Amino acid sequence: MRFVLLAFLLFFSLSVSAQEGKKKPLKPAQPPAVSSGNWGDFVEKDFPFFSSVLDCHDVGAGFPKDNLTPRGLILNLGHNLWACFDTDLLRIACIWESEPGKPPVTAAALAPGSYHIAGQKTKDGQDFLPKPIGKVWLANGIYPGWQMGDKPSFTDPREPGPSVEEVGRGPILQEGLHFLSAGAHQGRPALRYEMDGVKIDETFDSAPNSITRHFEIGAVRRTISMILGVASKKTSLTHNNLGVRIEQSAGFEIMVIEPRDMGRHFSIQSSPLASWSFLSDRPMNSSGWLQPTLSAEIITTHAVLSSKSDAYVIDDIPLPVPNPWKRNVRLADIAFLNDQGDAAGVTFDGDVWLISGLRGDLQSVNWKRFASGLHEPMSIVARKDELFVFDRSGIWKLLDTDKDGTCDRYEMFCNLFAQTAETREFPNSMKLGPDGALYISKGGQQGTTYGKHSGTVIKVAPDGKSFEVIGHGLRQPFIGVHPKTGLVTASDQQGHYVPSTPIHIIEKNQFYGHLPTIAPKEVYAEPIAEPLTWVPHPVNSSGVTQVWLTDAKMGPLNDEMIHIGYNRPELFRVMMNTRFKRPQAAIMSFERDLDFPPLNGHVNPADGQLYIVGFQVWGTTAKKLSGLARIRYTDKPRVLLKEVTPTDKGLLLRFNAKLEEKLATDPASYSAERWNYKRTFEYGSPHLKLDGSTGQEWMTASSAYLSKDGMSVLVGIPDMKAGVHQMRIGWGLRNADGLKAENTAYFSPWELLTFDAMKEGFADIQINLTPRAASVVTLAKPTLEEGLRLYQMIGCMACHSTDGSTIGKVGPSWKGLFGTKRELGKGGKSALADEAYIRESITNPSAKVVKGFEKFDTGMPIYAGILNESQIESLVLYIKSLK
Repeated sequence: MRFVLLAFLLFFSLSVSAQEGKKKPLKPAQPPAVSSGNWGDFVEKDFPFFSSVLDCHDVGAGFPKDNLTPRGLILNLGHNLWACFDTDLLRIACIWESEPGKPPVTAAALAPGSYHIAGQKTKDGQDFLPKPIGKVWLANGIYPGWQMGDKPSFTDPREPGPSVEEVGRGPILQEGLHFLSAGAHQGRPALRYEMDGVKIDETFDSAPNSITRHFEIGAVRRTISMILGVASKKTSLTHNNLGVRIEQSAGFEIMVIEPRDMGRHFSIQSSPLASWSFLSDRPMNSSGWLQPTLSAEIITTHAVLSSKSDAYVIDDIPLPVPNPWKRNVRLADIAFLNDQGDAAGVTFDGDVWLISGLRGDLQSVNWKRFASGLHEPMSIVARKDELFVFDRSGIWKLLDTDKDGTCDRYEMFCNLFAQTAETREFPNSMKLGPDGALYISKGGQQGTTYGKHSGTVIKVAPDGKSFEVIGHGLRQPFIGVHPKTGLVTASDQQGHYVPSTPIHIIEKNQFYGHLPTIAPKEVYAEPIAEPLTWVPHPVNSSGVTQVWLTDAKMGPLNDEMIHIGYNRPELFRVMMNTRFKRPQAAIMSFERDLDFPPLNGHVNPADGQLYIVGFQVWGTTAKKLSGLARIRYTDKPRVLLKEVTPTDKGLLLRFNAKLEEKLATDPASYSAERWNYKRTFEYGSPHLKLDGSTGQEWMTASSAYLSKDGMSVLVGIPDMKAGVHQMRIGWGLRNADGLKAENTAYFSPWELLTFDAMKEGFADIQINLTPRAASVVTLAKPTLEEGLRLYQMIGCMACHSTDGSTIGKVGPSWKGLFGTKRELGKGGKSALADEAYIRESITNPSAKVVKGFEKFDTGMPIYAGILNESQIESLVLYIKSLK
């Protein structure tokens, strides 16, 4: 539907103008720091559907036991009646009647479970999944709902994945079965799918104690059938005069549709413990019809512009809370629709909002709710006049066919890749390629079975009809795509087999090193592609997406890559270095003042500035639940490092300004160190010296030389080596005007450049590499205050509370920990939480895991060689104080 996007933008603009003339817009307060409990229910009772995994393997005697739906549309039939439609197998997995006033499914998934309790987590695997609440009327097993012929099979025809028992195998590719779209008809759920080239439209209706399914089917060339469910009693042959009959086969009721060269429409009805029967044509029941939940209400927010005098400042854009729906707004991503400041935003809870006014002083930012019901989406993409959202069900294309400003058709653009019910197989990110292809990344933590496409990066063809895996073996990848070259990058999360935070180039379907915890320990079947660079876990403990500042107006940052850090809200500059056969990169902190956990970033074509968006659900030091911010360039000067190149003589540093010569040529202005990591089954890795012992090697600069133009420095460092996993260089300089230039860069020197002074812009110098005595570093005295600071800064607070609570945490609380007896998860043993126990838990956390926390596939990083003795003792003091 070309021009649909333009149409609803026009509607949105006109609606805003009209409302401005009638009444004052709603003015929301700032979002609460944590969920306040003021939100309405996660499942909105007047919306036609929502999306969820549904586990129905134990819904009652007489129903199939193998009944799990990884990709389910939960259809709201009215009168407390619900149906789960499996978009992969085109089957009704379950129909049930919920209890009045209670939700239809258990809140076991991450989005509903954390909706009112920010940070509430789920365990990995498939042991704790959403289940229907109430009385089950009907259920089906793992087999296609629609099949060819009148003798259906009750087995799964799809090709199995690495685990044959895994039901998340993706859609059926045989017999022309395709799920096409979802929507609503007169307020009721409406589905469209295809069978053997025949389009089938199905809508649902209900009355107290009965359900009606309405079908409109095109011309049928060959006999087709649909499995309705387990026969509740001896089914008599029933038929209508349209060549459609209902009969029993192998204990199931099936509907058989004979060939006809004309379209047909008919309805069938059932109630509990009764067979399906035909209804004569009649209007849908009007009793209890759903009313549209997405009204035309527009909410206006007003940004708070920064008054700081820095080169880059943060403008805060409040979200539309409160709102008429009492809807939580956990904004995950935005997509700019044009160069006029219009955008669309998607929330983790499945809503899509249209946004206007994202330009200038941001004093009238208008929000309108456009779509809902999606399955934990975290990314949205605009491609010309099209709008796409990636969720667990696949990639949806959202359409406004009647041009009323809200989405009325949810078209399945691509669901060819598989999706399991694993709680950690998140739809992490989606980016647009320069050729119109869509790139997606999927979570790879697997606790029960192996999925076909878990932990992969996938390229979906521009027409959505094919895909290819371009990278696998990733734990929780979040990606970036260069909008002009198509270069695909990804971060990953430290964990088992992932020793620290990496930034990868994704290509050629390489293996990137992660094995799930259910895999045989440390058995690699293929070579591992190492990253562009490693990033120390304490520096960036949770890397997410990358964004390129192409066509930006961000001053010296233009055309650079920005890497986004989630746990401690932070933006990092990534400087690509293509001077080697093997690409390298250096990373450094750029912005640390965000007050919400960032997830995605985009350049706004209206003003050329960087907009950052994110929400709180995983471990984070941020207090704000969600946010949208503009990083604005003020034209003020800032001295930035532009290149780090490791050479055989030391490190070549290039800046964007002339440097003060005295500091630049003083080797004491620089500090450097290096270390390695080790991939093991353990969570993370210690820092290891090159001889294998724990710790880091300090590298004292012998000399420093300034280039002829005053903008580059060669820091002479003896004993440079290629292939080191991690190196750090810090500097404390000033430019020629006295402006401070202080920062630290991290990189992986996979290769070394042969330094040529004249070629690099220096005088004809001889580099002095005579070892210089290192400054004596005196460890600070351990303090309780330092322990608190470390608790906040190195990620402890993400997993351990200090108030006794465990909600939203994956580790034991520290309150009252010291001196207690700890029941361990393996072997039924116990341990006393004394100083030795706490020290061991910091340096080797897998040695003793407390009972009840074994199942969490988040683990705890190894801090051996990362924290010094003083820091470890400070943490011990802090834990001891929490009585």
